[in-house]
Amino acid sequence: MRQLTFSSFVLSFFSSGLALQIQCYQCEEMMHDCSTPEFIVNCTVNVQDMCQKEVLVKDDGIHYRKSCASSGACLIASSGYQQFCTGKLNSVCITCCNTPLCNGPQQKKHPQPSTAITLKPLQLPVFSLYILLLLPPILC
Repeated sequence: MRQLTFSSFVLSFFSSGLALQIQCYQCEEMMHDCSTPEFIVNCTVNVQDMCQKEVLVKDDGIHYRKSCASSGACLIASSGYQQFCTGKLNSVCITCCNTPLCNGPQQKKHPQPSTAITLKPLQLPVFSLYILLLLPPILC
């Protein structure tokens, strides 16, 4: 009975749109920041769990690449290019984040964090799942 209850909850949890899906801005080699509604995409559920932003400084100006990414690929790319993130000509900066549309324009109120990633824990669904797993043994 518990297994059936748990399976039903998991199925409804993922089919109700509460599965891990994030929205990011997506563009290739744009000369502007491409942080407008027409560049918003839905990332692949439970695969692409981060947004990635690349800022390239070239002879003709600053270029932007934005996309959805898996956390592993994004973190490897951002750490691999850290030494090339100088802000000068031929600079390449890659940052990763995991909140909706976080690869958009920088917030002017807060200074840029010193790390390449800003993570925010997924609280409510995990907490709810935890409560539901503990609830049946308590009721027995």
